[in-house]
Amino acid sequence: MSLVGEKVTTILNGTIEAAKGVIPLQFTIDQPSLFTAPLTQSPISVLIGMTGDVCGRLVIEGDVSSFSYIGEMMFGMALEGEILQSFTGELGNMIAGNLATNLSKKGISIDITSPTVLVGQTKRCGLDKAFQIPIFIEGIGEIQIILTIDL
Repeated sequence: MSLVGEKVTTILNGTIEAAKGVIPLQFTIDQPSLFTAPLTQSPISVLIGMTGDVCGRLVIEGDVSSFSYIGEMMFGMALEGEILQSFTGELGNMIAGNLATNLSKKGISIDITSPTVLVGQTKRCGLDKAFQIPIFIEGIGEIQIILTIDL
C-alpha cells in the first residue's frame, strides 16, 4: 500500500473510532466508499475543516430525528430547534476532536475549525475526493460521515 493509501486508511479508521467513542449508542458502520459526485446535503449537517498534516473537511449529516435521538440519549431530553442545531455542531466538534486525538497517536497532526451547522437542502461541489461512512442506528435511522481529504 502506498503512503497516501496508508494515510487515508489511518484517517478513515480514526474517524470510525472517533464516532464509536462519542456516540453512546449501538450502531453498525457500513464499509467506507469513495465517491466524486457533488454531495446533496441532508436536512441537517455539520461541517468541520481540518488543517495541518492533513487538510480536508469532516461532514456529519442526517435527518433531524436521528440527531435528536442521539442528543436525547446523551442528555436525557428531547432536543429541537436551535438547541438541536447547537447540539449537532457540538457532536461534530466532539467527533472531529476525537479524530484529531486518534490521529496524533499515529503521528498525524491536525487542527480543526469551529463547526458550521447547515440546515436545509444545499449542494456541495468542488471536493477533490470524498469518502462516505454510513452509520446505521437500529430503529432510529442513519447518519453519514463524509470525509474529504486534500492530499
